Amino acid sequence: MPAMSRGNYLLVPAVLAALILGAGGPAHAEKGFGGGTDGQTEQRADTSDDGTVSVTVGGVVFDRSKNGGGDSVGALTSSTSWSPPPCWYAPKYTPEQLQKYLEPIWEAGSTGYEWDADQREKYHADDEKKGFNKDKSGKGYWWGSYVDKSYPPGWDSCDEDYFWVDLGDPPPADIENAVTPEVLAGLAYAEIRVPGTEVTLAPAEATKVNLPTWAWLDGAEFKPVSVTASVPEIGVEATATAEPVSLRIEPGTPDAEVYPASGVCEIKDGRIGEPYAKGKANDTPPCGVKYLRSSGDGTFPLRATVTWEIHWTGSGGAGGDLPDGTFGATQDVVVQEIQAVNR
Repeated sequence: MPAMSRGNYLLVPAVLAALILGAGGPAHAEKGFGGGTDGQTEQRADTSDDGTVSVTVGGVVFDRSKNGGGDSVGALTSSTSWSPPPCWYAPKYTPEQLQKYLEPIWEAGSTGYEWDADQREKYHADDEKKGFNKDKSGKGYWWGSYVDKSYPPGWDSCDEDYFWVDLGDPPPADIENAVTPEVLAGLAYAEIRVPGTEVTLAPAEATKVNLPTWAWLDGAEFKPVSVTASVPEIGVEATATAEPVSLRIEPGTPDAEVYPASGVCEIKDGRIGEPYAKGKANDTPPCGVKYLRSSGDGTFPLRATVTWEIHWTGSGGAGGDLPDGTFGATQDVVVQEIQAVNR
Protein backbone atom coordinates (compact mmCIF):
# COMPACT_ATOMS: atom_id res chain seq x y z
CA MET A 1 0.00 0.00 0.00
CA PRO A 2 1.92 3.09 -1.18
CA ALA A 3 -0.02 5.43 1.08
CA MET A 4 1.27 3.53 4.08
CA SER A 5 4.88 3.14 2.98
CA ARG A 6 6.06 5.44 5.75
CA GLY A 7 6.29 4.40 9.36
CA ASN A 8 5.45 7.85 10.59
CA TYR A 9 1.80 8.95 10.43
CA LEU A 10 1.11 12.66 10.09
CA LEU A 11 -1.90 14.32 11.63
CA VAL A 12 -3.87 15.60 8.67
CA PRO A 13 -7.04 17.66 8.31
CA ALA A 14 -10.29 15.80 8.66
CA VAL A 15 -10.92 15.62 4.92
CA LEU A 16 -7.66 13.78 4.31
CA ALA A 17 -7.69 11.77 7.51
CA ALA A 18 -10.45 9.47 6.36
CA LEU A 19 -8.60 8.72 3.14
CA ILE A 20 -5.08 8.26 4.51
CA LEU A 21 -5.40 7.11 8.08
CA GLY A 22 -8.72 5.35 7.88
CA ALA A 23 -7.41 2.44 5.87
CA GLY A 24 -4.42 1.70 8.04
CA GLY A 25 -4.86 3.47 11.35
CA PRO A 26 -3.71 1.88 14.58
CA ALA A 27 -5.96 -0.20 16.71
CA HIS A 28 -5.02 2.23 19.46
CA ALA A 29 -2.49 5.03 19.85
CA GLU A 30 0.02 4.59 22.63
CA LYS A 31 1.35 7.84 24.05
CA GLY A 32 5.04 8.52 23.71
CA PHE A 33 7.18 10.10 26.40
CA GLY A 34 6.36 13.57 25.06
CA GLY A 35 2.72 13.12 25.93
CA GLY A 36 1.28 12.94 22.42
CA THR A 37 -0.03 10.26 20.14
CA ASP A 38 1.79 9.34 16.99
CA GLY A 39 1.79 12.06 14.34
CA GLN A 40 -0.16 14.45 16.50
CA THR A 41 0.82 17.80 17.92
CA GLU A 42 0.11 17.25 21.59
CA GLN A 43 -0.27 20.06 24.11
CA ARG A 44 0.30 19.90 27.84
CA ALA A 45 0.77 22.65 30.41
CA ASP A 46 2.95 22.27 33.50
CA THR A 47 3.51 24.67 36.38
CA SER A 48 6.86 24.67 38.18
CA ASP A 49 7.41 25.40 41.87
CA ASP A 50 8.04 29.08 41.12
CA GLY A 51 4.75 29.42 39.24
CA THR A 52 6.25 29.49 35.76
CA VAL A 53 3.96 27.82 33.24
CA SER A 54 5.48 25.90 30.36
CA VAL A 55 3.57 24.30 27.51
CA THR A 56 4.62 21.17 25.64
CA VAL A 57 3.61 21.20 21.97
CA GLY A 58 4.90 18.76 19.40
CA GLY A 59 7.66 17.33 21.54
CA VAL A 60 8.96 20.83 22.34
CA VAL A 61 8.53 22.65 25.66
CA PHE A 62 7.73 26.37 25.34
CA ASP A 63 8.36 28.72 28.25
CA ARG A 64 6.14 31.74 27.59
CA SER A 65 6.55 33.42 30.98
CA LYS A 66 8.36 36.40 29.38
CA ASN A 67 5.99 36.72 26.45
CA GLY A 68 3.75 39.70 25.75
CA GLY A 69 0.38 39.79 27.48
CA GLY A 70 -2.95 41.59 27.39
CA ASP A 71 -6.11 41.48 25.31
CA SER A 72 -4.61 42.95 22.15
CA VAL A 73 -1.45 40.82 21.82
CA GLY A 74 -0.70 39.21 18.49
CA ALA A 75 1.81 37.15 16.56
CA LEU A 76 4.57 38.70 14.50
CA THR A 77 4.62 38.72 10.71
CA SER A 78 8.06 38.20 9.22
CA SER A 79 9.35 41.13 7.18
CA THR A 80 10.80 38.67 4.63
CA SER A 81 9.70 35.46 2.94
CA TRP A 82 11.20 33.45 5.82
CA SER A 83 8.75 31.52 7.97
CA PRO A 84 9.08 29.27 11.04
CA PRO A 85 9.34 25.51 10.45
CA PRO A 86 5.90 24.13 9.47
CA CYS A 87 6.88 20.71 10.81
CA TRP A 88 9.84 19.27 12.65
CA TYR A 89 11.43 16.13 14.04
CA ALA A 90 12.03 15.59 17.73
CA PRO A 91 12.45 12.67 20.14
CA LYS A 92 9.17 10.79 20.21
CA TYR A 93 9.48 7.27 21.59
CA THR A 94 11.62 5.11 23.78
CA PRO A 95 12.22 1.64 22.32
CA GLU A 96 9.47 0.15 24.45
CA GLN A 97 6.98 2.87 23.53
CA LEU A 98 7.59 2.49 19.80
CA GLN A 99 7.07 -1.25 20.09
CA LYS A 100 3.77 -0.72 21.93
CA TYR A 101 2.66 1.69 19.23
CA LEU A 102 3.63 -0.27 16.09
CA GLU A 103 2.84 -3.87 16.99
CA PRO A 104 -0.95 -3.36 17.23
CA ILE A 105 -0.87 -1.80 13.76
CA TRP A 106 0.85 -4.85 12.32
CA GLU A 107 -1.40 -7.26 14.20
CA ALA A 108 -4.51 -5.55 12.80
CA GLY A 109 -3.34 -6.46 9.30
CA SER A 110 -4.99 -3.40 7.78
CA THR A 111 -1.71 -2.13 6.35
CA GLY A 112 -1.02 -5.24 4.30
CA TYR A 113 1.22 -8.24 4.88
CA GLU A 114 4.11 -7.01 2.75
CA TRP A 115 4.31 -3.64 4.46
CA ASP A 116 3.96 -5.19 7.91
CA ALA A 117 6.74 -7.69 7.16
CA ASP A 118 9.07 -4.94 5.94
CA GLN A 119 8.41 -2.92 9.05
CA ARG A 120 9.01 -5.86 11.37
CA GLU A 121 12.31 -6.51 9.64
CA LYS A 122 13.34 -2.86 9.79
CA TYR A 123 12.86 -2.69 13.56
CA HIS A 124 14.11 -6.26 14.20
CA ALA A 125 10.80 -6.85 15.94
CA ASP A 126 11.36 -10.58 16.39
CA ASP A 127 14.51 -10.04 18.45
CA GLU A 128 13.26 -9.77 22.02
CA LYS A 129 16.48 -8.23 23.32
CA LYS A 130 17.54 -5.92 20.48
CA GLY A 131 14.27 -5.30 18.65
CA PHE A 132 13.36 -1.60 18.46
CA ASN A 133 16.84 -0.88 19.90
CA LYS A 134 15.76 -2.13 23.32
CA ASP A 135 19.40 -2.90 24.03
CA LYS A 136 19.92 0.89 23.88
CA SER A 137 17.10 1.83 26.27
CA GLY A 138 18.07 4.98 28.15
CA LYS A 139 20.78 5.77 25.61
CA GLY A 140 18.71 7.43 22.91
CA TYR A 141 15.29 7.94 21.35
CA TRP A 142 13.34 7.20 18.23
CA TRP A 143 12.64 10.53 16.56
CA GLY A 144 9.47 11.31 14.62
CA SER A 145 7.70 14.22 12.99
CA TYR A 146 5.36 16.81 14.47
CA VAL A 147 3.17 19.29 12.62
CA ASP A 148 2.39 22.94 13.31
CA LYS A 149 -1.23 22.94 14.49
CA SER A 150 -2.19 25.67 11.97
CA TYR A 151 -1.09 23.52 9.01
CA PRO A 152 0.93 26.20 7.17
CA PRO A 153 2.37 25.54 3.70
CA GLY A 154 4.84 22.65 3.90
CA TRP A 155 3.21 21.06 6.95
CA ASP A 156 3.31 17.67 5.22
CA SER A 157 6.98 17.82 4.20
CA CYS A 158 8.29 15.96 7.26
CA ASP A 159 7.61 12.47 5.98
CA GLU A 160 10.75 10.60 7.05
CA ASP A 161 10.39 7.27 8.85
CA TYR A 162 11.25 7.08 12.53
CA PHE A 163 15.00 7.28 13.03
CA TRP A 164 17.21 6.58 16.02
CA VAL A 165 19.55 9.14 17.61
CA ASP A 166 21.91 8.28 20.47
CA LEU A 167 21.97 10.68 23.41
CA GLY A 168 24.68 13.28 22.88
CA ASP A 169 24.71 12.85 19.10
CA PRO A 170 23.26 15.45 16.72
CA PRO A 171 20.39 14.36 14.47
CA PRO A 172 21.32 13.31 10.91
CA ALA A 173 22.49 16.34 8.95
CA ASP A 174 20.47 15.36 5.88
CA ILE A 175 17.12 15.50 7.72
CA GLU A 176 15.74 19.00 7.46
CA ASN A 177 14.04 20.50 10.53
CA ALA A 178 15.32 17.92 13.01
CA VAL A 179 15.46 19.96 16.20
CA THR A 180 18.68 21.87 16.77
CA PRO A 181 19.09 25.19 18.59
CA GLU A 182 18.45 27.02 15.30
CA VAL A 183 15.27 25.06 14.53
CA LEU A 184 14.05 25.64 18.09
CA ALA A 185 14.73 29.37 17.66
CA GLY A 186 12.41 29.39 14.66
CA LEU A 187 9.71 27.57 16.63
CA ALA A 188 10.12 30.02 19.52
CA TYR A 189 9.74 32.92 17.05
CA ALA A 190 6.33 31.55 16.05
CA GLU A 191 5.22 31.59 19.71
CA ILE A 192 6.19 35.22 20.40
CA ARG A 193 3.28 37.52 21.14
CA VAL A 194 3.66 41.31 21.26
CA PRO A 195 1.31 44.00 22.62
CA GLY A 196 -1.17 45.84 20.43
CA THR A 197 -0.14 49.00 18.67
CA GLU A 198 -2.88 51.51 19.37
CA VAL A 199 -1.02 54.80 19.66
CA THR A 200 -1.94 57.64 21.98
CA LEU A 201 -2.89 60.77 20.05
CA ALA A 202 -3.10 64.41 21.10
CA PRO A 203 -5.60 65.92 20.55
CA ALA A 204 -7.33 62.76 21.74
CA GLU A 205 -11.01 63.07 20.85
CA ALA A 206 -10.67 64.78 17.47
CA THR A 207 -7.79 66.46 15.71
CA LYS A 208 -7.98 69.57 13.55
CA VAL A 209 -7.12 70.20 9.93
CA ASN A 210 -3.60 71.63 9.41
CA LEU A 211 -2.65 71.25 13.07
CA PRO A 212 0.00 68.67 14.14
CA THR A 213 -1.30 65.59 15.92
CA TRP A 214 1.20 64.07 18.34
CA ALA A 215 1.53 60.28 18.49
CA TRP A 216 3.38 58.05 20.94
CA LEU A 217 3.45 54.60 22.49
CA ASP A 218 3.69 53.80 26.18
CA GLY A 219 7.28 52.77 26.83
CA ALA A 220 6.22 50.50 29.70
CA GLU A 221 4.24 48.30 27.31
CA PHE A 222 6.84 48.19 24.55
CA LYS A 223 9.71 46.30 26.06
CA PRO A 224 11.54 43.17 24.89
CA VAL A 225 9.62 39.89 25.06
CA SER A 226 10.95 36.37 24.64
CA VAL A 227 10.01 32.71 24.37
CA THR A 228 12.25 29.73 25.11
CA ALA A 229 11.83 26.45 23.23
CA SER A 230 13.55 23.34 24.53
CA VAL A 231 13.69 19.57 24.33
CA PRO A 232 14.77 18.64 27.87
CA GLU A 233 15.28 14.96 27.02
CA ILE A 234 18.29 15.86 24.87
CA GLY A 235 19.33 19.11 26.59
CA VAL A 236 18.79 21.43 23.61
CA GLU A 237 17.14 24.84 23.84
CA ALA A 238 16.91 28.27 22.23
CA THR A 239 15.45 31.61 23.27
CA ALA A 240 14.07 34.03 20.70
CA THR A 241 13.83 37.65 21.87
CA ALA A 242 11.88 40.43 20.17
CA GLU A 243 12.80 44.08 20.79
CA PRO A 244 10.74 47.03 19.48
CA VAL A 245 12.74 49.37 17.25
CA SER A 246 10.35 51.60 15.33
CA LEU A 247 6.77 52.63 14.60
CA ARG A 248 5.39 53.29 11.11
CA ILE A 249 2.38 55.58 10.80
CA GLU A 250 0.05 55.46 7.80
CA PRO A 251 -2.58 58.25 8.11
CA GLY A 252 -5.30 56.49 6.12
CA THR A 253 -5.54 59.24 3.51
CA PRO A 254 -3.09 60.78 1.01
CA ASP A 255 -4.17 64.21 2.22
CA ALA A 256 -1.85 64.17 5.20
CA GLU A 257 1.76 64.73 6.23
CA VAL A 258 3.63 62.51 8.68
CA TYR A 259 6.40 63.28 11.16
CA PRO A 260 9.13 62.43 10.46
CA ALA A 261 8.67 62.58 6.68
CA SER A 262 9.54 58.88 6.36
CA GLY A 263 6.61 57.97 8.58
CA VAL A 264 8.95 55.83 10.70
CA CYS A 265 9.42 56.85 14.33
CA GLU A 266 12.49 55.26 15.91
CA ILE A 267 12.55 54.11 19.52
CA LYS A 268 14.45 56.43 21.84
CA ASP A 269 15.13 55.95 25.55
CA GLY A 270 12.69 53.05 25.60
CA ARG A 271 9.86 55.09 24.12
CA ILE A 272 8.47 55.64 20.64
CA GLY A 273 7.33 59.21 20.08
CA GLU A 274 6.90 61.87 22.73
CA PRO A 275 3.83 62.64 24.83
CA TYR A 276 2.23 65.98 24.11
CA ALA A 277 2.80 68.68 26.72
CA LYS A 278 0.94 71.94 27.24
CA GLY A 279 2.31 74.77 25.14
CA LYS A 280 3.47 72.57 22.24
CA ALA A 281 0.36 72.86 20.09
CA ASN A 282 2.24 74.52 17.23
CA ASP A 283 5.50 72.58 17.60
CA THR A 284 6.48 69.84 15.18
CA PRO A 285 6.06 66.49 16.95
CA PRO A 286 8.91 63.97 16.71
CA CYS A 287 6.25 61.40 15.78
CA GLY A 288 2.84 62.26 14.45
CA VAL A 289 0.65 63.35 11.57
CA LYS A 290 -0.98 66.48 10.15
CA TYR A 291 -4.23 66.03 8.26
CA LEU A 292 -4.85 68.43 5.39
CA ARG A 293 -8.60 67.90 5.13
CA SER A 294 -11.54 66.98 7.30
CA SER A 295 -12.80 63.42 7.65
CA GLY A 296 -16.31 64.82 7.25
CA ASP A 297 -18.95 62.66 8.88
CA GLY A 298 -16.58 59.70 8.97
CA THR A 299 -13.07 58.89 10.14
CA PHE A 300 -9.63 58.15 8.72
CA PRO A 301 -8.18 54.67 9.41
CA LEU A 302 -4.78 55.43 10.90
CA ARG A 303 -2.52 52.37 10.74
CA ALA A 304 0.26 52.00 13.33
CA THR A 305 2.78 49.18 12.84
CA VAL A 306 5.67 48.38 15.16
CA THR A 307 8.78 46.65 13.86
CA TRP A 308 10.50 44.22 16.24
CA GLU A 309 14.08 43.00 15.86
CA ILE A 310 14.53 39.29 16.62
CA HIS A 311 17.67 37.65 17.90
CA TRP A 312 18.24 34.30 19.52
CA THR A 313 20.64 32.41 21.75
CA GLY A 314 20.83 28.68 22.25
CA SER A 315 22.65 25.65 23.59
CA GLY A 316 26.39 25.44 23.07
CA GLY A 317 26.77 29.18 22.52
CA ALA A 318 24.70 29.14 19.35
CA GLY A 319 22.86 32.29 18.37
CA GLY A 320 22.13 34.82 15.69
CA ASP A 321 19.45 36.97 14.14
CA LEU A 322 16.10 36.12 12.62
CA PRO A 323 14.10 38.35 10.26
CA ASP A 324 12.41 41.37 11.79
CA GLY A 325 8.75 40.94 12.65
CA THR A 326 5.90 43.42 12.48
CA PHE A 327 2.58 43.79 14.25
CA GLY A 328 0.09 46.56 13.67
CA ALA A 329 -3.41 47.81 14.29
CA THR A 330 -5.82 50.34 12.77
CA GLN A 331 -7.66 53.02 14.73
CA ASP A 332 -10.25 55.55 13.62
CA VAL A 333 -9.30 59.23 13.70
CA VAL A 334 -11.80 62.09 13.54
CA VAL A 335 -10.47 65.18 11.78
CA GLN A 336 -12.46 68.41 12.03
CA GLU A 337 -12.24 71.78 10.37
CA ILE A 338 -11.08 74.65 12.57
CA GLN A 339 -14.13 76.67 13.39
CA ALA A 340 -13.71 80.40 12.74
CA VAL A 341 -15.52 82.84 15.02
CA ASN A 342 -16.96 85.95 13.31
CA ARG A 343 -17.31 89.03 15.48
